[in-house]
This record gives sequence, structure tokens and C-alpha cells, in this order.
Amino acid sequence: MDTIVVGAGIAGITAARLLHAAGRRVVVLEARDRVGGRIWTDRTAGFSVDRGASWIHGLTGNPLTELVTALGMRTREFTVGSFQAGGRPIADYDESRRLLDDDATRMWTTDVETADDRLQLTVAASGPAESYATAAERALAATGWEPERAERVRAFYRHRTEEQCGAEIEQVAAHALDEDAVEGDEVIFPGGYDVLPRRLAEGLDVRLGKTVTAVIRSATGVRVDTENESFEAAHVLVTVPLGVLKAGAIEFTPALPDAVAGPIARLGMGVFNKVFLQFPDRFWQDHAYAIRQHGRAGVPWHSWYDVSAVSGRPMLLTFAGGAWGREIEQKTDEEVVSSVLGSLRGIYGDSVPTPVAHWITRWGIDPLALGSYSYVAVGSSHDDHDAMAGPVDGVLHFAGEATWGREPATVHGALRSGHRAAERILGSPISLAELTRGMNPSD
Repeated sequence: MDTIVVGAGIAGITAARLLHAAGRRVVVLEARDRVGGRIWTDRTAGFSVDRGASWIHGLTGNPLTELVTALGMRTREFTVGSFQAGGRPIADYDESRRLLDDDATRMWTTDVETADDRLQLTVAASGPAESYATAAERALAATGWEPERAERVRAFYRHRTEEQCGAEIEQVAAHALDEDAVEGDEVIFPGGYDVLPRRLAEGLDVRLGKTVTAVIRSATGVRVDTENESFEAAHVLVTVPLGVLKAGAIEFTPALPDAVAGPIARLGMGVFNKVFLQFPDRFWQDHAYAIRQHGRAGVPWHSWYDVSAVSGRPMLLTFAGGAWGREIEQKTDEEVVSSVLGSLRGIYGDSVPTPVAHWITRWGIDPLALGSYSYVAVGSSHDDHDAMAGPVDGVLHFAGEATWGREPATVHGALRSGHRAAERILGSPISLAELTRGMNPSD
């Protein structure tokens, strides 16, 4: 065997397919009973519910754009998937749960732009030990705004880090969101995001239900142990989520050097959970991409996204990130749904009916993820993401969203990391076009 790939998420499948295209013998070991990892589409209701990744964040210059086109995957424009103040019609509600009119909405989005300009300056002057919270407070203080006006933007920043990082604003490094720029529209997938990894896995030797417990390096290559068998190869590529590595679920022998172990320890693994609610009837505004509750009234639920276009039914999607995301994992479905409805009825009153169905994720307690995606924690840096990729002793490589410093926590970052790993193993360049060579478009 030339290469063993641990994990059949988008990074692992990308690397395996490119290595296979180059004539290498590759086996993919996946602990789950499906491919995709944190791309997970639930179709039990007869339509697609993406419990994991949902968006392509920015079509411009994104390798996913050509890839999904080549595969014939249906997309739907939905450009508020990176927690933007505006971008598309949003029903914004103030602290008293009154709908902002057009003038107030323009003032709000202008305030975020003004504060963001100041925030960029304070972040640029921040060191690695400073948090995003500290930088945000300096930026808001510089505006001279009255408390309520500043608090609205402060809450927005807190929710931004919860959604973008899955962590509290105090845990996130000031520079954590430096890469947070979306170029072009964003899209979601009516047919489900998992079409991507499933199509790319076609023709590969993927072994499901194989939980890797140990990786042993030697002078002759590597041995990978699962719960009941072992595999040997010249190279191994480990693509499991950062949370699994931080938990020590895989034993590395010899121990990982500090050049890799240090970044694993320093980077954070965020928790960001989804709550989908399907309603018998639509009660919110037509043409609104999202509903947003501002200020202190936006705790614990602040944003709802209209995903009815995906399901063909009246559906809202809301999120729980950071500490709240971890807290809801200990609650029952009924408790979570009741909590969300309480916030919605605070805005819309009795017009909010009882949902006919719901879906709730719990990525933080999923033993094969132990979190949703990585972030730059206080004391770490973007360089830690790339350093974590290795290689170690020329035979052990790492890939996944947590190893791609320019765009961590994204599917396209994971894709790029798998491409980089394949080229390092091959010792030569290989085009991403090889991913879809000979494949017919279909959904």
C-alpha cells in the first residue's frame, strides 16, 4: 500500500482521489458508516437537511465553485451565511422587539461598517495574547457612541465569533477573523451538500466502520491500527477533526514533535450546533433571508435563517455557538425547541405555531468530531493551522480544515488542505481538475 488516509471527510477524499488519479494505491479508513465527515445530509424526511456544512462561503476564487458545477450539483444563492450585517434582506428587530424601518436598518449596517473599520485598526495593533473581545472594546470606545448603540454592535460581535468560531468572544484571538472575507455570493444546496463527498468517493477503496486507534512510524513506513486490524503503507494522511486529535483518541508512536503537537494544543475547537424547525405555515416576512434580534434581547437565540427553499416547506434554521452550543447538547430536544419558540414568540407573538418537525445537532459530544470546526484561540496564530499539517519524518501528514490557515473552518479550506497533502506525498504538483476527470454531471 502506498498511502493510508484516515478519515473520509472532504480533505481525506480529495487527497485519496488525487493520489488514486496519480496511480498510487490508497485505502481510506473511516470510522463512520458514511463518507463526508462534518458534511452530513439527512434525507429521512424526504428532503435534504444539512446537519453539518451548508454553505459555499464566497464563489469568487473558490475551488468548490468549478467542482460543484462539474458535478452538476444544484445550488441556491443565500448570501448571509457568514454572519453579515446586511448583504440580503434581513428582518431586524431592536431591543424592544420592534422591526427596524429602512432608515434604522441603514443606520445599523453603517454602524457595523464604521465599527469594523476601527476594529481592523485595533486588531492590527493587537498581540497574540489579546482577545477579539479586547480589540472590539477598544474599537467601540473609539466611536464615542451612547451605550445602547454600542451594545447593539457589541452583541453583533459576540454572535459573530460564536458563529464563525463556535467560541466565546473572550476565547478567540484578536487576529482570529483576519481571514474572514467572503468574495462573491454564497450558495446552499437543495439536493444536499453530501453529494460532493459521495461523488468524489466513487471508485475509491473506502473502508467504513474502521476506527483508527494508533499510528506507528518506523524506518520502513507507517502502521495504522484499528480496533481489530492493522494496515501498513509508505505514507499516512490523518484528516480527523482537531477535536479528536486534542482528545488524544489516536496514539502516535513516536510521540508527535512539538512542531505539530504544539499547534494541536494551542488551536481551539469550537462548537456550533444547528436547530431546524419545520412549521405548518409561514408566519415571518416574505422575501426575508433571515430574522435577527439585536442587543441583549438576542440571548440566547438571535438569528433565524429561512431555508424553506431547500425543503419546500416553511422552515427556519437557527444556531447555538460557543458556551450556549455546548449547553444545549445537555438538554432534551423538547427543551431546546421550547427555548427557540420562546424567543420567536417574543417577536411574532401567538402567530408562531408549534413545529411539525425539528432537527438538532450535537457536534461537541459526537465522539468522531468533538466539535464543529477549529479557530485561532488566544495564544495561537494562523501559522499554527499550517504548521499542524506536518509532515512528520516525511511519512506522516495531516489535512483538514484545521490545517489550512488562510481559510480554516470551511469546506474549501479542507479541500485545499487535501490537495496540498496529495502534492506533498507525490512530491510533485497535481491539478484539482483530476478530481472530476471522467465523471458525468448528476445530482
